[in-house]
Amino acid sequence: MSTNLRRGVALAASAALALTLAACSSDSQAGGGAEKGSEDNPVRIGVVGASDPQWDVFSDLAEEDGIAVDIVDFTEYTQPNPALTDGDLDLNQFQHILYLAQYNEADGQDLTPIGATAVYPLALYSQKHTSVEDIPDGGEIAIPNDVTNQARALFVLEEAGLITLKDDAGIVPDPTDIDESASKVTVTPVEANQTAVALDSVDASVVNNDFVDDAGLNPDDALFADSAESEGARPYINVWVSRAEDADSELFQRIIELHKSPEVEKELMKSSGDTASIANQSAAELQEILAEVQASLTK
Repeated sequence: MSTNLRRGVALAASAALALTLAACSSDSQAGGGAEKGSEDNPVRIGVVGASDPQWDVFSDLAEEDGIAVDIVDFTEYTQPNPALTDGDLDLNQFQHILYLAQYNEADGQDLTPIGATAVYPLALYSQKHTSVEDIPDGGEIAIPNDVTNQARALFVLEEAGLITLKDDAGIVPDPTDIDESASKVTVTPVEANQTAVALDSVDASVVNNDFVDDAGLNPDDALFADSAESEGARPYINVWVSRAEDADSELFQRIIELHKSPEVEKELMKSSGDTASIANQSAAELQEILAEVQASLTK
């Protein structure tokens, strides 16, 4: 049994997890009057993928620091935000800012980012060219067609100097926001899992990290990729999230500091195949980005 499990990690199976959390939430919130972060009232952190090595290392550091944590593992991305909203969790850490903004807007909530973790780069690959400069005028680029990754792919292409977006494109653009007269290439949206397949027939493709390994692509061969410092990648910074009323918690900030320890970030990088770009934006910066993204979703 793993260290996580020995510390009371809850393994989720959607409905069963929800019922379990609901049943125990009042007791765990009260903690019998125990201080939050004590053994009798641990900080409950919702994640997707508690088996990732970073969480064992993080839990050890928290224990050494005198903070008791329960890493609550969810099987679906749709679960941790409602659990946090309902008070069944104290924090979650599984999502980027755009996903959080979409949840807040759809459900009328105000969950708040209070710490940054990493950006998982979105990269441009080609089987025909060895550099961005080699891509010809009028070249064709395949990008994912889902709203989230499509917008980010357009920013990747703009940062690479291949397209120009209109001044009023906003933070979640689509292909109609491309200034075609000022752009070097044309863009073809396809299903995300087809961007790598399309490499045989286009000049280059923006390929989601999820499909890089399956396609036999090497991240080192990417012609270009965004990073945690890229303007277009701001909505895709992965974040620690709390309820709005807990955003200034010193205990939660200490937890975020522990997660930024070199030992934890080493495991995070390893799990990402050394592709993650560590993000260090402040809580205030993250909250400004969230507000901007949410505003763009209501236009």
